[in-house]
Amino acid sequence: MSTEQAEYRHCPDLGGLELLHARYHKQNFSRHTHEGYTVGLIETGAQRFFRSGGNHVAPTHTIILVNADEVHNGCAATEGGWSYQAMYPTPEQFDLLSKELGYPGAPYFSEPVVRDPTLAGQLKLTFDAFKTENNALFRQSLLYSVMVQLMSRHGRQRVNEPRTPRPQLQMAKEYLDAHCADDVDLESLAAVVGLSPFHLLRQFRKEFGLPPHAYQLQARIRLATRLIRMGLPPLKVGLDCGFYDQSHFSRHFKRVVGVPPGVYARSWSGNNQARTATN
Repeated sequence: MSTEQAEYRHCPDLGGLELLHARYHKQNFSRHTHEGYTVGLIETGAQRFFRSGGNHVAPTHTIILVNADEVHNGCAATEGGWSYQAMYPTPEQFDLLSKELGYPGAPYFSEPVVRDPTLAGQLKLTFDAFKTENNALFRQSLLYSVMVQLMSRHGRQRVNEPRTPRPQLQMAKEYLDAHCADDVDLESLAAVVGLSPFHLLRQFRKEFGLPPHAYQLQARIRLATRLIRMGLPPLKVGLDCGFYDQSHFSRHFKRVVGVPPGVYARSWSGNNQARTATN
């Protein structure tokens, strides 16, 4: 049986950038979103994932690009699994650099899988340096350089601005955000926004890429990560966010973040040392 190992790192000197270095065999990421972008480099094997309404395969030495708040998932595309390094820069971090390239704001990456050996090599050097180099100026320079290369070589501007969701669907989304820890049933949610349960279910998934129950679970995980970053213990966080026990919380947290909540919490304990989870 293959051993799965994941190192999670939080880097205060890089604007709070979060990094993941993992080798997965059976890991199956559920459909979810991140508040930041996902920039991943496949080191061995291949990953299969959903993004932009379709399924994609990223083989060794390719780059995975997922835009902020874009629904995606991930699993192994080969029997031996896959290993990769990833970082999650925020739109705000891209915004700081976008004016240099003439972008009105954070870029949009239209291609989920990029085959760019030059950039892949630069990403590899950058990820490795984040582990071995302590000089903040050097680390920051590497990060900004690779982000600029990502934008200039593969970033695009959206042809059309994302349309505003229908008010009732936006209201349902905001209600689930505000009540993510509560046991909300479909009929009650539909009554709040004035739609039939079936119509809400169908239109919500079409609009946001997730059905209401999956979106609520996503909202719980996002709240959990914020509370953990504030220093609250994972056991209390899980219960406060609506999970009925630690096992339930840990299972769903790992399917979104990639590591258990305890490992994530230790990465935010005041330094940027890697925290490792092994299965």
